[in-house]
This record gives sequence, C-alpha cells and structure tokens, in this order.
Amino acid sequence: MDGSPMPDGERGPAPADFQRARSPEAKQRREEAILTAARQLAAERGIRQITLTDIADAVGMHKSALLRYFETREEIFLRLTGEGWREWSVGVRGQLDALDVSESDPDAVASALSATLASRGMFCDLLAQAPMNLERNVSSDAVRRFKYGTHAEVEAIVVSMQRLLPALSDADGVDVIASATALAGAFWQIATPGPEISALYRSDPRLAHAIVDVGPRLRRILRELLTGALAA
Repeated sequence: MDGSPMPDGERGPAPADFQRARSPEAKQRREEAILTAARQLAAERGIRQITLTDIADAVGMHKSALLRYFETREEIFLRLTGEGWREWSVGVRGQLDALDVSESDPDAVASALSATLASRGMFCDLLAQAPMNLERNVSSDAVRRFKYGTHAEVEAIVVSMQRLLPALSDADGVDVIASATALAGAFWQIATPGPEISALYRSDPRLAHAIVDVGPRLRRILRELLTGALAA
C-alpha cells in the first residue's frame, strides 16, 4: 500500500493491517494521503467538524498510527493553511502582475486581494481557525515553519502591490495583507452560518444586516486602507 486515498466504494485496510512507512518517500506519500483526506473532509463539512478519527478513518488507518505522521489534528490543518497561503499568493500575484501600471489604483489592488480571497472559502475558514486553534496545539517548530512560510508569501505579495502602488511602504503593505486575511477569515465565518440561521436571516428584514457578501465588503475596506496609507 502506498498511502494513497482509497477509490470510491473500496475500503481501506483494517487498522491492524496498516503498515508504517519505512522510507522517506513512503512517509511523504502517507503524509500527502492524510492531508488530502483532511482537505476533502473539511471542504465537505467544515474544519471545526472534522476530528482526528475522521481523518484516520478516511485514510484507512488507526488514529494511533496517524499520530506517527502528525502530532495533532491541529498540525494537519496548520499544514493545509500553509499550503493555502502559497496557493493564494500565486493566485493574487498573478492578478496583480497582470494589471497595467498606468491604470492601477487602490481600488484595482483591493479588488484583486478581495476577489482572490472570497473565492477560496476553505482558505478563509483556515485563516480564521489558525490563530484561534491551529497554532495552539502544535509544537513551536511547527508554528515556526508556518510563520516563516507565510512571511515569505506576504513579502512576495507586497512586492507585487508596490509595482502598482510605488508609494506603498513595506510596513503598510504588510498591514493591508494582514487586514485582508484577518477580515476574510472573520467575514467568511459570518457569511456561512448553519442552514437554519441562514434561513432566519433571509426571512427577517430586521436581520438583513447579518447577511455578509464577503468580496464586496472586503474590497471596500481594503480600498480605504490603501487610500489612507498612500495619503499618509
């Protein structure tokens, strides 16, 4: 067995039959299978609903065997958050780099940031969970790797922003990205209540303010932040 997720309709090995990965390559394949299972479960049910046992069952291994590869449930999702940062960074820099410098303004930059975040629901969910939960039940080494990785992506995004807005300082660029990701995480949580609460908001005009459209709201706030930073 190479650690890949089982095809639909097939059962994974019984926990007692699960063999520990012996080579670095096998260990990496096993870790990727675990991450893939966690990613799929989170996309279906939301991160808060997924337990370590759920992930182990999806891969076809006992929870105690899974703990040989990841120390906690939170470490698995923190790894996925780091992947999300890298994927978003590539996406938003691609949009920013495609903009014409002569036509760029705070609104264009805010639009690229907000649109690329709003279209990544699971990443927004991870962004909200990371500081509240995911960074709190892992080793300091895991947090260090995560922070180093996100810092590198932030620096790369700031460079793309400064090509369009040369007056934007490094510090202001970092603040805008920090605000964008923090607000995206919070707004996504507000915008995705359970079905019953969502129906309540839509049925009661007095609660209409509770319905959040993440992209447009985030764009307006980021535009004002950028405009203020450039005017300072």
